[in-house]
Amino acid sequence: MFDAITFAGGGNRCYWQGGFYETVADGLGLKPRLVVGASAGAFAATYSLLGIGPQVRSGVIGACGPHLRNFDMAAWRRGEPLCPVGPMYQTLLAETVDAAALARINALTDFRIAVARLPRGLSPAVGAAVGIGAYQIEKHLFHPVHPRFGRALGFRSEFVAARHLSDPQQMRDALIASGGVPPFMPVTTVGDRPAFDGGLVDNVPVEPLQEIEAAGGRTLVLLTRRYRTLPSVANRLYVQPSEKIAVSQFDITDPDGIRRAFELGCRDGEAFLHAHKP
Repeated sequence: MFDAITFAGGGNRCYWQGGFYETVADGLGLKPRLVVGASAGAFAATYSLLGIGPQVRSGVIGACGPHLRNFDMAAWRRGEPLCPVGPMYQTLLAETVDAAALARINALTDFRIAVARLPRGLSPAVGAAVGIGAYQIEKHLFHPVHPRFGRALGFRSEFVAARHLSDPQQMRDALIASGGVPPFMPVTTVGDRPAFDGGLVDNVPVEPLQEIEAAGGRTLVLLTRRYRTLPSVANRLYVQPSEKIAVSQFDITDPDGIRRAFELGCRDGEAFLHAHKP
């Protein structure tokens, strides 16, 4: 029914995408030949394609809780990361993306992971701060589906094709980089250069969809925020949550929020399936 799917970024909100995809995939016979993901949406696409969402959520929900701190100053003073979510995410990826997983994804589809490259002349620390600041300002002032400030400042999108990766560590690095928002995530190199959150250019990466749409293929874009107005693009369908997802992006203290995001995705998927089932 859909030839390509985009998974937008959104941190913990992306568990909504997992619930939605798992609910509709069989009913709609989803076998997209192209899947694009940004930030945590790229990871949501990974476990959704692999069909291991229940195992991933069980591990994540079990590891999170109020006993943790999103900013651990004591650990930072010991020389450890300020934000535990980064090491936790690295461990999760190591447990999820191995050689067999990479081979299976490549057998299923053309999977591309959105990362951002900095403008020339900016150090990783300065560039990330500029990009994050521009993203936050534009989001709060204009609330666009597809932001423009990042491109105007010289940030550039790059799409890492899983089919071009020979080692699962390369895919894990691309996934970390795609959600690379310091200080929550470590700065990661992709292709010997620092790469950052794909959302610094566009949190809803649709550029790779355009060739399929131009040829008459249908595409589906899974958002993680609610927007007042959705773009109208030929052959493209945007789907957003039916209500605001009440969980913070990088919060590791709120397992119930993650669970609720998933459950909302399931409910929204059921409504979508009822409206669109062939």
